[in-house]
Amino acid sequence: MSRYRYGAYQDGPDPLAPPYDVRDALDALGDSVLDGTRPDEALRDLLRRGLPGARDRKGLDDLLRQVRERRQELRERGRLDGTLEQARALLDTAIGQERAELFPDPSDDARLREAELDTLPPDTAQAIRRLSNYEWRSDAARQTFEQLKDLLRNDVLDAQFQGMKQALQSQDPQAMERVKDMMAALNQMLEKDARGEHTQQDFDDFMREHGEFFPDNPRDLEELVDSLARRAAAMDRLLASLSPEQRAELADLMDQAMQDAGLAMEMTRLNDALRVRRPDLGWGTPENMTGDDPLGMSDATSALAELADLAGLEEALAQDYPGARLDDVDEEAVRRALGRRAVDDLAELRRIEAELERQGYLQRKRGKLELTPKAVRRLGETALRRVFSQLAEGRQGDHDQRDAGQAGELTGTSRPWRFGDEQPLDVVRTVSNAITRNAMEAPAKGGGVRLAVDDFEVQETERRSAAAVCLLVDLSYSMVLRGTWAAAKQTTLALHTLVTSKFPQDAIKIIGFSNYARELHPAEMAGLDWDMVQGTNLHHALMIAGRHLDRHPDFEPIVLVVTDGEPTAHLRPDGRSLFDYPPSADTLVLTLAEVDKMTRRGAGMNFFMLADDRRLVSFVEEVARRNGGRVFAPDAERLGEYVVSDYLRVRRGRR
Repeated sequence: MSRYRYGAYQDGPDPLAPPYDVRDALDALGDSVLDGTRPDEALRDLLRRGLPGARDRKGLDDLLRQVRERRQELRERGRLDGTLEQARALLDTAIGQERAELFPDPSDDARLREAELDTLPPDTAQAIRRLSNYEWRSDAARQTFEQLKDLLRNDVLDAQFQGMKQALQSQDPQAMERVKDMMAALNQMLEKDARGEHTQQDFDDFMREHGEFFPDNPRDLEELVDSLARRAAAMDRLLASLSPEQRAELADLMDQAMQDAGLAMEMTRLNDALRVRRPDLGWGTPENMTGDDPLGMSDATSALAELADLAGLEEALAQDYPGARLDDVDEEAVRRALGRRAVDDLAELRRIEAELERQGYLQRKRGKLELTPKAVRRLGETALRRVFSQLAEGRQGDHDQRDAGQAGELTGTSRPWRFGDEQPLDVVRTVSNAITRNAMEAPAKGGGVRLAVDDFEVQETERRSAAAVCLLVDLSYSMVLRGTWAAAKQTTLALHTLVTSKFPQDAIKIIGFSNYARELHPAEMAGLDWDMVQGTNLHHALMIAGRHLDRHPDFEPIVLVVTDGEPTAHLRPDGRSLFDYPPSADTLVLTLAEVDKMTRRGAGMNFFMLADDRRLVSFVEEVARRNGGRVFAPDAERLGEYVVSDYLRVRRGRR
């Protein structure tokens, strides 16, 4: 029997995971916008935090943290002078073995050889150069010296061509010839490309002939150049990171190793070509490595190449330069540094902005990102849903909420359904109509009952009278200072959504007021900024609200006021605003006169105080005494609950 193993899916995004709901991202973005953040900044903050949900995608800040942790880990891996240390150790071993062979020999030749060994320069590269033609008496010393030359040759080649060491480990005498042929063909291909004569077929032929030296299997010349240039630049940074003495010594060793292998000229041609093609890779930039273990040239080059990748990746992920976009982040660099999961996270972050625009929630006007009316409607629905969830958690006292969508009490009669009806469906009459019609027509196959549109009937309800709703919202700067600005905007959107969706017969007007008052449209409410001016002109706001009520004389009037301060401004006869603090007598008299007009219209004014200032309390108590309205002092996070439930309380019973 077949056996099956089950585990986490590793080859990319989970194919069975539900698609990310872009509306959740919009809600998260909307919270920032309601706090006063511009839509483009709110989107950037969302991408930094990541996308909440079932898959819990990482944000840019998480990816950036992983990159910085990886950079620190690489820096602590080891020292960059490992090849020098290995070369010195092998050279000292060979010299020691040779001295051990010469010591018992009493001949003058042995003494001359010892003198030659005594006069070797302290520089490892110069000492190796002096010994390149030395005739070793000790076979062990000769083998150690050959091992030293092999180490240098293989390390230099592997530092330039990752995986070269494995290709040369077989000790095949033809291996070095294959390396020479490969480098010559590579330089010819680069020169041909510089003349504009290179084709993909040339590259494919090159890889068929020399692909063993390129285990990362590049797909075209650009990928090959990118890989080689990254390692060549890393080797250049390795030299720049050493002390001047170490740098000169290692460079001399590398040059000697390439000359011994007959590759010095080809290597120089290659490095010159790579510098010209990729001057952006930070050639010659030193890097600080703090580890204790010595690294060989190949390992050090790999570490420095990865550090360079991470430095560029860190800059791209930080997105703190002008014109920064997620498209600037190199997906391959993310894959190399952080793995496939990070690539999936980045792809999801890239998709979210495109989806928000494609689905009509964001739009760009004159280069600026803005919320669309569709997005504002969604934010209003979310705000209302949150309010209703708060009402459901604590149904007590004045916050009891019945079915907001109910159109009235049932009358016991029914009528045919019409498009747009929200009344309850009369199931019995609907099925009865279908049975009667089916009996008169051909019976349905299988004896079932087929429903048609004309069969449906709805239960009639008492019709409620319409209401004229005025929501007056304080826009003064103190709302921001007290942290109530977002709650006021969210409440406004929630109430507007409730009225327009559940009570479409009502006429709602949103009025914002600071030094002056003005009508606010829902589309502008989400991104509305506070007014950096002095004045709380409730007088002007009540005048606009009064005109709205007068245009709907047969509607039930509802006036709701959200504020954190007493009136400090009023309109003068010439239409200009006059500010005074403490409030002048004229401001209070004129404002209370508008309150009295509201009372004569039969409009109860309910105040929602967001501060407990003594003057504000005295003022609203006077308004309540004159008007008979109610006064609430909710916390900012419960403002929406208070306003919506109060509207529903007033709305119920008005038939």
